[in-house]
Amino acid sequence: MSYTAWILLTASLVGLSCGIIGVFLILRKTAMMADAISHTVLLGIVLAFIVTREVSGTAMLIGGILAGLLTAFLVQALHTLDVQHDASMGIVFTTLFAIGVILIATSIGNAHLDVQHALMGEITFIPFHTITLPIIGEIPQATAMLLFVFLVVLISIVAFYKEWKITTFDPALAASLGIPVLLMHYVFMGLVSVTTVASFDAVGAIMVVAMLITPAASAYLWTDKLSLMIVLSGGFGVVSALVGYWIAAWIDTSISGSMAFATGLVFLLSFIFSAAHGLIAKRMKPEIGT
Repeated sequence: MSYTAWILLTASLVGLSCGIIGVFLILRKTAMMADAISHTVLLGIVLAFIVTREVSGTAMLIGGILAGLLTAFLVQALHTLDVQHDASMGIVFTTLFAIGVILIATSIGNAHLDVQHALMGEITFIPFHTITLPIIGEIPQATAMLLFVFLVVLISIVAFYKEWKITTFDPALAASLGIPVLLMHYVFMGLVSVTTVASFDAVGAIMVVAMLITPAASAYLWTDKLSLMIVLSGGFGVVSALVGYWIAAWIDTSISGSMAFATGLVFLLSFIFSAAHGLIAKRMKPEIGT
């Protein structure tokens, strides 16, 4: 595959994985947890690097997942102490992210890990760091990791689709049916964390947040059916990646930033033209009583 094709495939995998997970974040009304976890995984990545001296691989995934779960646990703990949920997220993610930034400045040294890298990623360097896999052959390491994470997310959602659906829309009913709601919550936060970590090195925190929230919000405007919403959200993530790359090549600017901008364009078009909840559709509906 060509240099450009690897970048597009990698970004598309980010869009697919984040799009699928993002639907449940939107429906659970915890969209800003994506922002929180996308920042706090930095602490897990830094701690994993301090232990292993590597900025990729299994250790990074484990560190990021643990940081994401710690974020979810601390937010829930503060909320049980009567701290507002949004305030809890703000307190936790700014504190843990700040610790990560401080550790980068004081303990990392000259390693290829800095705040700019954390925010914007290094998607243009993806094709140069390759590994060899059986059958597939040589493939960029970040692409291989994202492919693995996408399969994990897809299998998890499909295998436990009914459980995710019930715990998302009616946690009380789920608990009465014997479904472990709290366990499902932390498993879901684990999926958010692993998706975020896998995407982090390639595209940075800004695009991860954009891909987790905006395609799902766009899909929510088009349909009320969960399965279709998941498909649309993943599709919007891929479209945003492709359009964003074209914008970046056209005006010679940040690829990750352009892809994040493209998610906003997709949402704007959905907001205006959606047949279900779009602005035009609402204006065309006859007034009740007329």
